[in-house]
This record gives sequence, C-alpha cells and structure tokens, in this order.
Amino acid sequence: MKIGIDKIGFSTSQYVLNMNDLAIARGADPEKYSQGLMLDALSITPITEDIITLGASAANQIITDEDRQKIDLIIFATESSIDQSKAASIYIHRLLNIQPFARSIEMKEACYSATAALDYANLHIGAHPESRVLVIASDIAKYGIHSAGESTQGSGAIAFILKKDPRILTFNNDNLAQTRDIMDFWRPNYSTTPFVNGIYSTKQYLDSLKTTWKEFQNRQGKSITDFDAFCFHIPFPKLALKGLKKVLPKDLDTEHSKKLNEHFQASIAYSRQVGNIYSGSLYLGLLSLLENSNHLKAGDTIALFSYGSGAVSEIFSMTLVEGYQNQLQLNRLDKLNNRQSISVKEYEELFYEEACLDEEGNANFNAYKTGEFALEQIKEHQRIYVNTNEIKN
Repeated sequence: MKIGIDKIGFSTSQYVLNMNDLAIARGADPEKYSQGLMLDALSITPITEDIITLGASAANQIITDEDRQKIDLIIFATESSIDQSKAASIYIHRLLNIQPFARSIEMKEACYSATAALDYANLHIGAHPESRVLVIASDIAKYGIHSAGESTQGSGAIAFILKKDPRILTFNNDNLAQTRDIMDFWRPNYSTTPFVNGIYSTKQYLDSLKTTWKEFQNRQGKSITDFDAFCFHIPFPKLALKGLKKVLPKDLDTEHSKKLNEHFQASIAYSRQVGNIYSGSLYLGLLSLLENSNHLKAGDTIALFSYGSGAVSEIFSMTLVEGYQNQLQLNRLDKLNNRQSISVKEYEELFYEEACLDEEGNANFNAYKTGEFALEQIKEHQRIYVNTNEIKN
C-alpha cells in the first residue's frame, strides 16, 4: 500500500518586513542579510494572528467535505504553543468542522516535530487504510528587537492531508533519526523568547546532518546519486546551502551536481520571502521545490533532512507521484508579493504587542489584517477565534 501526501496548504502573515529596511535600521550592511543569510523579507504577525489562525488558514485551503468526514486524526506540530494543556489541534477540529470521532493531539520537539507527525500519520494510515490524517506545522519565530536572531524571524504554517494512494508524494519508509542531548536553542516556560547559542547550533545542525546522512547511506545502501533533490530544514537559507555542500561528494559528476543545486535554489524561493517558520521550514522548502522547479518529474525521489534543536534529526525520502503537478499552486510568489509592507517601527510595535488582560482575564484587540481566521479576543482567559469570512458575510 502506498501512503503519503495527498495535498499541501500554506499560509503566512499579511504583513512583511523588507530585510534591507531592517539592515539599515540596525546599522548593518544589507548584504549581510541578502547574501550572508540569503533572506529578502520576513513575514510578521499581529497579535490577532497566531499558530491557530495560520494553521487553520493553511488547512482550509485544501480540505474538502469528504476530507472532513474521513479525517480521524489531527496532529499539530509546533514550538509556539498557545496553551500548556489544550492541544492546538482541538481548535482546528472545530474551526474546520471535522467529524467528531477524530483524535486530536499536539507534538513538540523544536523544529523537528512535523517530521514526527508525518511518521505517526504514516503508521496510523498503515493500520487504518481508509483513514485520512491532517498534519499541521505552524510556528511564529520570534527572538526580540536587536537580538542576534532578529534577522531570522518569520511566521507561517504548512498543512498536509495524508492518505493511501496519495496524489503528490509517497513515503519510502527509509527514515533514520538521531537524538543528542544538547543546549543549542531552548525556551523555558517562563520566557516568551528563546535562548540561543547560535554558532554552536549551526555546528550541531551540520554535524547532525553529516552523521545521520552517513548512517543513512550505510543502512540503506544509497548515495547522493539515488536522489533527484535534497530538501533541508531552513532556519535561514544560507545554512541549508551549507548543508547541501556537506552532503555533495567532491567527485560527484557535474550534471548531477548541477541538478541538485538547481533544485536547491527552487527549494529556498519561499523561505527567502517568509523567513523561519520552525516546524514547517523543511516543508516550506519542499513545497517551494515542487512549485518552482522546472525539471522535477513523476518518479523522482527527494531526500529530506529534518532538524530540531535540543536535538533530534531525521533523514528520509519520498517519491513523486504521476500527476503531482495538478495539486500545486504556481502563483504563490505573486500572493507573497501582495502582503502589506511595514516599516521597522511598525514591525517593532506590531510583532511585539502583548495582550493586556483585565482582572477577569479579558482582552480586546485592534483590527489587523489576517488570513481566513483571526483571534478576536480573550474572554475569561479563553482565546476566541473567528472565521473572518463569516464576519464579512
């Protein structure tokens, strides 16, 4: 039985910060961001847009009434959780009107958890072949004004519907994971922004890639020539490029090397405009590859490297299905260009606004642009979400 990804959705904020503007405001050379990080813009969320609204918007792009009846598992992967107890997927379940007899859970392990969610979904469908699984990876990468990580922020959500006989990609069930207990990036419960050892984290990312890739090749009997493209977790595109160079052998023939490099450039097109979306970053790269490559074809095999600080990494591969192009959007960059551009001052006010709760735990918000869903208010410490299309109607 073939199991894999049937549909992919993506959503991000309606506001965008140009990296050149940020560089000038911080007294940095713009090339430090455009070439040193390979970033052009960052998606910036207002207080009324969070992981729930982003995730619901991404999923709503692809879900049908048939999906609503057949989905029996919703997995929400995030490291930007809005509640220490209640799973984000429960909000999604209601907002998307999914049938009641569905399991809803949330997964966490830094930027890796969406890969764990796909693994779980694959196993679930293997045991229940008629089921469908909704997997959402949604995060807001926020480090703080003038922080070292400020230039690698971002926000967005990726949504997948997985089933047997999928129409985009099938799993090859060759996954290999590695765990190491390190402190390269972490966020205690009492902190709204993470603690980061940036240079150490970069080294760990690359070393985890090197050692996991070596063991993957040993166990699977595969080499880089068995893959038509290689997607990487993208904290920022320049690090993913270093990852690509790490796996390319010096004696690789020029034609295959050129193909992998061309596909890599296609895979970072969206991340250059959005920034870091944590758990969804690898899969934003995958979506970007599928929608921006001119040379992929059915039967091609794509290797993927997932990394989450702390740290867990995983390498696995998927194969493209005949007709996969019919499930894609080829105008997504145009939509990204329609976001509202904001100044650095507006970014500082908008991105870091916090809810001011009264004694009863209530808060109302100014009106901001959002996707199809919005956080309308907090009432007695409960987050109230609405469908903005229903309000307009």
